[in-house]
Amino acid sequence: MNKLLPAKLQVQALGLQKVFGSGPQRVELFHELNLHIAPGERLAIIGASGVGKSTLLHILGTLDRPTAGKILFGDRDVLAWSDKDLARFRNRHIGFVFQFHHLLPEFNALENTVMPGLIAGMPKKEAVSLAVPLLERLGLGRRLKHRPGELSGGEQQRVAVARALLLSPSVFLADEPSGNLDSRTSGQLHELLVALNEELQLTMVVVTHNSDLAAMMQRTLRLVDGQLRQE
Repeated sequence: MNKLLPAKLQVQALGLQKVFGSGPQRVELFHELNLHIAPGERLAIIGASGVGKSTLLHILGTLDRPTAGKILFGDRDVLAWSDKDLARFRNRHIGFVFQFHHLLPEFNALENTVMPGLIAGMPKKEAVSLAVPLLERLGLGRRLKHRPGELSGGEQQRVAVARALLLSPSVFLADEPSGNLDSRTSGQLHELLVALNEELQLTMVVVTHNSDLAAMMQRTLRLVDGQLRQE
């Protein structure tokens, strides 16, 4: 697998189907679902609970595989790769932020942020040199040595954002990133995400129930009856 990909690339989901169970318990979340995401686009996916928004995001991010269909990054069908190559690609090219920050509690903000670099085989000194200015850009310059339990909810999510951006991913995926935050802290995080998209020309896909965040995206799609519909 050639790991070198352009920083800006189109992401496509083609003919996605996702089925759980069989017989009377069979549930089909998607049927022939197609999605085209332009390089640098800021996209929101909304919809009722349980319709498959998070599952779709996980498939786009190669954390899950569809029952049928393809995921293309540029012109490359990444789901055709081995699990090992796919994990390497995901580490280098896709950044994730979830509703729960998933920070390691025994490590401080800086140590959590450098983790993707260390997993990729980057020397620790180099990973730190990337992480420190990134954390400073996110307003955490004085919180580098603080563990997650010593940070506010908003600070924890900003560390998670820094971790997701450490290796300059091609695509940034966020699943209910402000779902556990109060309205003021949510607003600050939303503004930060938009600023990062504009500054870095970062392709961004956000799954959210938050109407304010969805309104800040360039395009909003609603997942309903296994298909995406323009809002």
